[in-house]
Amino acid sequence: MNTPVYLTPADSLQKAFDQAAPGTVFHLADGTYREKVIIKTPGLTLLGAGRDATKIVWNDYALKLDENGVEYNTFRTWTVAVCADHVTMRHLSIVNDALEPEKKGQEVALSVLGDDFRMEDCRLASTQDTLFAGPLPPDLIQRYQGFHREELLAPGPSRQVYENCLIEGSVDFIFGCGNALFEHCEIRNVHDVRQVGYTAAPAHPLEQQEGYVFRHCRFTCEDTVRPGSIYLARPWRDWGLCRFEDCSYGPHIAAAGFDKWNDTNRDQTARFYEEPPISGRVPWVNRNSMTGK
Repeated sequence: MNTPVYLTPADSLQKAFDQAAPGTVFHLADGTYREKVIIKTPGLTLLGAGRDATKIVWNDYALKLDENGVEYNTFRTWTVAVCADHVTMRHLSIVNDALEPEKKGQEVALSVLGDDFRMEDCRLASTQDTLFAGPLPPDLIQRYQGFHREELLAPGPSRQVYENCLIEGSVDFIFGCGNALFEHCEIRNVHDVRQVGYTAAPAHPLEQQEGYVFRHCRFTCEDTVRPGSIYLARPWRDWGLCRFEDCSYGPHIAAAGFDKWNDTNRDQTARFYEEPPISGRVPWVNRNSMTGK
């Protein structure tokens, strides 16, 4: 068994993770770790001192220009990227504090592409695109070959569990193609000057049969979020797959519940399910079968 490693905000997380043996357990003391981090070592466990005490924070955004004058785009904006399997995080926060997404674009806090990822009693906070529960849709993996680091283009599979977590955002703030379970989580909408928001933006291909599952979750909001202005999900690609099981919703959730994504026809393919059924939802929720017929 590896010796536990104890870190403080004076230490470099990236250096420590790069030098670690697989299976190392890191204890992160309270404080703010202002650093952009990618995890490539499998089996690491990160234990904070509490989600309000231990914070990993960065502020990249989609319209930011890199050293070559090229926009970051969504998938380079993460504060933490997990590109290894069997990673666990508990009792900490991961934050992208760029803010102003209407001017800056997407701002990812956490990207997960590794398999068997687990997060417990943590907080994820940003605005637009807070959690990339990847992988990318197949068409984007092809498009970004040669532009993104190869480990960020992993095709999957990626199984992920989020338990008793607080996830904050405004637009499409849980998105991607992962098989992700959110259990007993608080999904919290923050204020956005555009005055409309979407929680999940799934893009699962048709052959994928699990998708995003929200089970016993609470959907809440800041006081400044308008009643009826937030949709539970909209399909980022055809066949996007989401389930909402025994969840509770604040008045900020629109009566229709779901959106088809702008002027697309994805209402004909989206696999969105809600149990128990709620009167007034869009007619295509609970309609499309797992085989797409």
